[in-house]
Amino acid sequence: MEYRLLGRSGLKVSTVTLGTMTMGGGGQFAKIGNVGLDEARRQIDLCLDHGVNLIDTANMYSTGAAEEIVGAALGGKRPKGVLIASKARFPMGEGPNDRGLSRHHLMQACEASLRRLNTDVIDLYQVHEWDGLTPLEETLEALDRLVADGKVRYVGCSNYSGWHLMKALGVSAAEHRQRFVSQQIHYTLEAREAEYELLPISIDQGLGVLVWSPLAGGLLSGKHRRNQATPEGTRQLAGWSEPPIRDEERLWDIVEALLGIANARDVSAARIALAWTLGRPGITSVVIGGRTEAHIADNLGAADIVLSESERATLDKVSAPPILYPYWHQLQTARDRLSSADLALLGPHL
Repeated sequence: MEYRLLGRSGLKVSTVTLGTMTMGGGGQFAKIGNVGLDEARRQIDLCLDHGVNLIDTANMYSTGAAEEIVGAALGGKRPKGVLIASKARFPMGEGPNDRGLSRHHLMQACEASLRRLNTDVIDLYQVHEWDGLTPLEETLEALDRLVADGKVRYVGCSNYSGWHLMKALGVSAAEHRQRFVSQQIHYTLEAREAEYELLPISIDQGLGVLVWSPLAGGLLSGKHRRNQATPEGTRQLAGWSEPPIRDEERLWDIVEALLGIANARDVSAARIALAWTLGRPGITSVVIGGRTEAHIADNLGAADIVLSESERATLDKVSAPPILYPYWHQLQTARDRLSSADLALLGPHL
């Protein structure tokens, strides 16, 4: 297992992170999994045996049940070196202040997560989504206080836009608050929008990048094929709507390219898709999850795959995002003065 620095921090995390959205099976999350405590213990042990050192969860996953399962599986005394990441922002009750990124909600949410996780500290505490009503100064002051109080070690964000992220970093600098060390984003062969802003920002500003749903909700696993019925037991058949599919023919072209490389290597399409993501500029770790140990075991194998230049070129070409404005203009007129962050998107087109 390879370990990469999480942004500008001194913390090293494994290139594969265990995600826990399939744990608990409560509410809408029943559509994607119902992993109980015994299976969770097996999955966690399997990942730790393979060198995974980060477990990612969130308070909203099955309304706290996923955090409780992680806490119980670790037994209240984590193995040395195991890191826990969690998130807050989404509704955890019916009250008007049971959601968002206010000081009130974040303090309350963190305390509740610590209890459910049966731990004294959360290593990476992430704001799960943008809150346009709460001033960033308030949110960042609350996160700063949680670090100062020893309840959180590092802070990050998830699902921010480029301007949200840069504004937050600017406020942190101006007010000398704890700075986001990472962002958790959706980024796959099927959905490469992050290359326009989020990945260049990460490279330029020194942020780690954790990728959620790196197999596009299973669409890149190889189970889904062109002109075939949706397989039983998948998220799509259960009605899970993430991620949106905007160009179905392009998706199947990507899947066929994945299968071609996977079959030649005698591995799963999922491993190839994950290996592609891990080899992209700015990526720190991919967050994997599954209903069974078999799913987890297969995904773990991606950490050992290095794609050849020709294999990567095939996948890059079939999935390439269009060069939008102002990038096509920069490609024509600014190519003499481009940074490494600029080249993350424009480099292949020079």
